[in-house]
Amino acid sequence: MLIKKAADIPSSEITPKSLYLDRRKFISGATIFGAALATGACEMARPSQTVEANTKLSTVKSSFSTDEKLTPLKDISNYNNFYEFSVDKYGPADLARNFKTSPWKVQVTGAVAQKKTYDLDELMKLASLEERIYRMRCVEGWSMVIPWVGFPLSKLIDQVQPTSKAKYVAFTSVYRPSEMPGQRSNVLDWPYTEGLRMDEAMNPLTLLTFGMYGETLPNQDGAPVRIVVPWKYGFKGIKSIVKIDFVGHEPATAWNKAAPNEYGFYSNVNPNVDHPRWSQATERRIGEFLKRKTLMFNGYGDQVASLYSGMDLKKYF
Repeated sequence: MLIKKAADIPSSEITPKSLYLDRRKFISGATIFGAALATGACEMARPSQTVEANTKLSTVKSSFSTDEKLTPLKDISNYNNFYEFSVDKYGPADLARNFKTSPWKVQVTGAVAQKKTYDLDELMKLASLEERIYRMRCVEGWSMVIPWVGFPLSKLIDQVQPTSKAKYVAFTSVYRPSEMPGQRSNVLDWPYTEGLRMDEAMNPLTLLTFGMYGETLPNQDGAPVRIVVPWKYGFKGIKSIVKIDFVGHEPATAWNKAAPNEYGFYSNVNPNVDHPRWSQATERRIGEFLKRKTLMFNGYGDQVASLYSGMDLKKYF
């Protein structure tokens, strides 16, 4: 399997083209925009593009939201990490334009009392949709603040009634290479897979997500349904989900299979564990110049630290 590393990707795919094509601006702005290969939800804008209006969603405010300044919608909808479409960060916004998200079904299977296949409308009616403003973190030092729309994954889990054999929840993305040109390459082992331990999946912060900024998800941001786990790095937020499987063993995940020395199963934000190719100790919020210290569990330690009591988080990274 071919793993495409940062060194293999041209800088024009990494640095915003509006800076790349203007050398003088590029030199002065390189410290801000010289982002290496990303593997998650963190995305940055190319100012010349716009975002089309999406369907409005009826939401309630959530007590879990941060009061930090939001990252503009354009900054997370035009520079995307969605390898099913392209490793070029500018590619998905255009390549996903005709991606079909309706009809859509999500199969729930495995060690549950109520196996079921949901259509999207059924899934969205399981609980009230909340707007939750979460801090999000990429692996190589970028962060953002996004108002996601969804409901706790635990609402779905409660309905399907996992048995005592269910220790983990495994997720699978859609496999549709006819519409997703990135899946015609072997950059990852398709379809994309991810997983959470059951207690992580049941944590009230873990969101089954249908939208952001009060509207349905843009195709390039994981439409029509994805996972958001705000205390973990962005690549844990699997997009365009078609299967949720309750299993008794730790499931294989896309990036752990691709590069196990770089991407562990847990992938918790931990400033004390460096990525082999960069430090995780600091981060730069998109739109800001100065770096800030990275917070343990991305600042959600009060809600999730107890999940990992007694674990060596340098070993189980």
